[in-house]
Amino acid sequence: MITLGIESTAHTLGIGVCRDGKILSNIHRTYKPINEGIIPRKAADHHAENFASLIKENLKAAKIKMEDVDLIAFAQGPGIGAPLALGCLAAKYLALKYEKPIIGVNHPYAHVKIAEHFAKVKNPLILYVSGGNTQILAEENGKFHIYGETLDIGVGNLFDAFGRAAGMEYAHGSALEKLAHGGKYIPLPYTVKGMNLSFTGLQTAAIAALSKHSMQDVSYSLIETSLSMCCEALERALFLSRKKGIIVCGGVAQNRRLQQMLAAMCKEDKVKFGVAPDEFNRDNGAMIAYAGEILFKKRKKKTLPPAKWEPDPNQRIDGFSI
Repeated sequence: MITLGIESTAHTLGIGVCRDGKILSNIHRTYKPINEGIIPRKAADHHAENFASLIKENLKAAKIKMEDVDLIAFAQGPGIGAPLALGCLAAKYLALKYEKPIIGVNHPYAHVKIAEHFAKVKNPLILYVSGGNTQILAEENGKFHIYGETLDIGVGNLFDAFGRAAGMEYAHGSALEKLAHGGKYIPLPYTVKGMNLSFTGLQTAAIAALSKHSMQDVSYSLIETSLSMCCEALERALFLSRKKGIIVCGGVAQNRRLQQMLAAMCKEDKVKFGVAPDEFNRDNGAMIAYAGEILFKKRKKKTLPPAKWEPDPNQRIDGFSI
C-alpha cells in the first residue's frame, strides 16, 4: 500500500510517501523565525503557502499520482495549535477530494517507529528528545510506558530559548551546537529527579552566566549539562527496565555530542545503540507516512471518516491507542 504523510506540528511542513515500509519521498520546508520564537499563525501561514507545491514535489519524487495513494496520514498531536490544525485540515481535504481513508498519527510515536526502522534495535529503551518534549519510554504490552520525562520544558526548547535570550538571529539547537564547539566548561545547575528532568533552572542560570562568561563557554556548558542529565536518567531507566538496546529519536537526536555520549554509555553497559539518519530525526512527513501505515494495519484497516478527525495539541504517547 502507498501512504502519504503530513507533518505540521511546529515550524516544519513535511510531506512524505511510503510504500509497504519503503520510503519513496521525504521533502520538507521550514518556517524560520528571525529574532523571535515560533509564532503559531505565521507558522500556519507558511505551511498553507507551501502545501500545494510540496505535495507536487513529493508525488514527482515518489513517481506516483494522488490517485495511486491508498491512505492519508497526518500528525494529530502533540504540537502547536495553528500549524497542527492546518495539517489536519489539509489531510481531510485530500481524503475527501480523492476518496481516501485517513488516519491521525501521534507525533512521538512516528519518531519512535521510524527510528526503530533505521536503527534495527528490537524492543529498545527510547530517549525521545525534541523541542517540545523530553521523555524516556518503552513499548510494553501494546502500550507506551513513560519511565521519566521533563517536568517543565523540552531540551530543544531549552536550547532555542537560551539562543533567543543570547541574541542569536536564528536561535536553534544546531546553530548553538556549532557555536559551542571548543568552549570551556563552567558549572551550571544540574537537576535530575529520579528519572525525571527539569531544565528551567538551568536555562535561567545559563542566561545569567552570559554577563560573566563568553557565549561560547556558556553554550558549551549548557549543552554538556543538559545532555548529561538526559544520559543519567536514561541509564537509570536502562538498569530498571533491563533492556538490551537504546535508541534516540526526535529533533535533538541529531546532536552529535548526544550521540557520542549515548554510544559511550551503551558500550560501557554492553547494550546496542541506534539512531536514524538526521533526515528522519528532524520533523518529517516520511515518519508520519511510515507510522500511519503501521497503525492502519494494526487496526485492521479500520479508521474514522475525515469529518471525525481533529487535531489534539496535548496528545501524549502513553495515552495514544496503538
